[in-house]
Amino acid sequence: MATKKKERSTGKKVLIGFLALILLISAGGIYLFDKYLGDMSRVDISKNDEELNISPESSKKDDKIINIALFGIDTRANDYDSATRSDTIMIASLDKQHKKIKLTSIMRDTYVNIPDRGYDKINHSYAFGGPELAIKTINKNFDMNIKNYVTVNFSAMAKIVDAIGGVEIDVKDYEIRHLPGVNSTGLQNLSGDQAVSYSRIRYSGDGDYERTQRQRKVLENVIYKVLDSKSLTQALALIETLTPNVETSLSTVDMVGLATDVFSSNIKTLENTRLPLDEYSKGGTWNGVYYLKPNSLVDNVKYLHEFIYEDGGYQASGIVNEISDGI
Repeated sequence: MATKKKERSTGKKVLIGFLALILLISAGGIYLFDKYLGDMSRVDISKNDEELNISPESSKKDDKIINIALFGIDTRANDYDSATRSDTIMIASLDKQHKKIKLTSIMRDTYVNIPDRGYDKINHSYAFGGPELAIKTINKNFDMNIKNYVTVNFSAMAKIVDAIGGVEIDVKDYEIRHLPGVNSTGLQNLSGDQAVSYSRIRYSGDGDYERTQRQRKVLENVIYKVLDSKSLTQALALIETLTPNVETSLSTVDMVGLATDVFSSNIKTLENTRLPLDEYSKGGTWNGVYYLKPNSLVDNVKYLHEFIYEDGGYQASGIVNEISDGI
């Protein structure tokens, strides 16, 4: 079984935005939601199972586990042009049954079947048809039941870290030269700009593998700091940062409900994983273009459902089997 600790390069930014959003709504209450988040960009998308490629089997999944699509884009604030490719694609699962928040990163180069577009990289689905087509693509290829999304603009990352007072990171000697203002090794409280620089280190240490480890450290540091904080001042600072950098299909009622679920379920555990799994995929260049092809999409989907629902023996749908054969 593959590790549950691998993520896409900028994944931490999206989950931070999503978690801060739902947690801070509870911290500030509905009044503060209306006051500080009333200008957040909201987009209506279809809620019809068939239109969103949700199979009858997927629609019957445990309602104590809520799945939401998270997309990360790297554009100017307030710019959510649907022609933009999503730099990060994730499934955030609020598991009230097992009292966990689970994050599944889907590699942006993953070769999938995009509805009405054919086989292509999964991150192209956002560019072809915005978040709704991206959701349809995830549901179709991974037997998911997603109906809502949150898109986060990465420009907020440094501000979010600064708003919580920085993150504590154990800095190695070969990392110092990449971190402006850091002059010694050991446990350091990194500012927002330093945390972003730390997360982007690629050519020191064990290359991209260690980079994903750095991103997890920043991610978990921020999340647990937000979960443990009861500061209304900090909540308001994060709300102000997030407002111009988030687009969502969630309604006010949806958001308040999610925030209430997080607190009432006493969720304090975060688990994360990445698809496709190394043993079930192969990267390479076909016709001059790099793709990460699942060599068994069925096995990847089985793993995903076992990770999210903690229920072994999942059987992938006929559509997933057809796509797997097509890949």
